[in-house]
Order: sequence, then structure tokens, then C-alpha cells
Amino acid sequence: MLKLSLNTLNNSVTLTMAMALLLWPTAWADAERFTATNPTWKTECGSCHVPYPPALLPAASWRAIMTDLNRHFGADASLEPQSAAEITTFLVQHAGRDRGSAPGQPILRITETAWFKHEHEEKLPATIWRHPAVKSPANCSACHTKAADGDYSEATLRVPR
Repeated sequence: MLKLSLNTLNNSVTLTMAMALLLWPTAWADAERFTATNPTWKTECGSCHVPYPPALLPAASWRAIMTDLNRHFGADASLEPQSAAEITTFLVQHAGRDRGSAPGQPILRITETAWFKHEHEEKLPATIWRHPAVKSPANCSACHTKAADGDYSEATLRVPR
């Protein structure tokens, strides 16, 4: 009886692993599509730049950014308190994990995260940031043609030459 149970368990694990391997490319392809959305966030943040997906920064980073909107990277991005609270709640609820911030020092720029550096600085020539169509690492839509819709997949990637 025990042998039958172990066989059943072994077959179940093997089947699960096989399914995971078959589905892995699909899951990977969707990994750069961000679906969390909020109309206020999309309108307010998207009026000046791509509304950056909340998963790209941890909650502490979003809280720090949202509490200093009057000095938002050199611009006054102040919002009505109700809109700011709604956006902050949305960003924090859908935030990514903290991977490398120094204690008490949240990362404020997505371009300073280890993920961004791995995906961009290690794979692209430094000259790309000086390209007239790009100008800055913060200009996601210069290469990610569907960034405003949360799609950063390679299928929609067009790096200017």
C-alpha cells in the first residue's frame, strides 16, 4: 500500500514538473506585462510620463515618492490630497519586493534598481541613452512601444538605431 502511494506521489510530482516546463515559456513571456491599473494613477502620473508599474518599486519607495510630490524629480507634481491618497494606496498594494535598498533608504528611481541595471545597462550600449529618440533611461516608451499600457514585453520592444 505504501509503495502504491509513493508511486502515485512520484507520478504526480513528475506530471507537475512536466506541466511547469511546458508552461514556463508562456509564463516568462507574460512576466513583463503589468496588469495592475487604477484610473487616477493612469491619468495623473501618465500626464507627465509613463505611469510606471507599481511592481517595479517596493512599497517604501512608493511611499517616499508620494510624500514628496512638490519636489518630484525637479518638478511640482502636487496632487489633491484625495487623489494622492488613492494613488499611494494603489502603488503600495501592487508594489514589488524590496531587493537591495539600504535600510531607511528606499530606492526612488526605477533606473537605480538591480533589475533595471541587469535588463538595460548590461544588455544595451551606453550610447542608447544619448539617442535623440530616447534621451533618458526614464523614457520607457522610447523603446517599449506599449509601456503606457503596462506591456514591457520583448514582443513590443523597438530599440531605436
